Amino acid sequence: MGEGDDSLKSKRVVFVTVGTTCFDSLVRAVDTQEVKEALFKKGYTHVLIQMGRGTYIPTKSAGDDGSISVDYFTFSSSIAEFLKSASLVISHAGSGSIFETLRLRKPLIVVVNEDLMDNHQSELAEELAERKHLFCARPQTLYETISAMDLDSLVAYQPGDATPVAEFINRFLGFRDE
Repeated sequence: MGEGDDSLKSKRVVFVTVGTTCFDSLVRAVDTQEVKEALFKKGYTHVLIQMGRGTYIPTKSAGDDGSISVDYFTFSSSIAEFLKSASLVISHAGSGSIFETLRLRKPLIVVVNEDLMDNHQSELAEELAERKHLFCARPQTLYETISAMDLDSLVAYQPGDATPVAEFINRFLGFRDE
């Protein structure tokens, strides 16, 4: 059997994204041996890290020694394909990344960047975690979150219907429904 569809079916990718910022503490946490082993024990075979403006360079590995394969890049014009092909997403707490991942119904661990001054992102991540749409972690708790996560406990996110809001705005602005 050659390198074909069978090898792709068994590939379970963890996509890590920091967006356009620098979030070296997340990349550093994912690059620890304990986090890589925890992911491998959960059945993941590959980690792909989008490291943004970060300066910390993770350790690449091919996974030939029975461990998890790791690769990275800085930026891409779109991360949509990476999200679609991921079995698990580990993301910074940016609302765009969070909701794009939830819309795709991908399991998600949001890691809050505690170095940000006005950290409204943590409120969003914690609220969505409380509603069981995702798991929320800090760089220093990522290993524990991965080890303890039960993907069956997650509840699919249902995007809201914006129609009532749009109708209210239209009425407020004086537009009439035709």
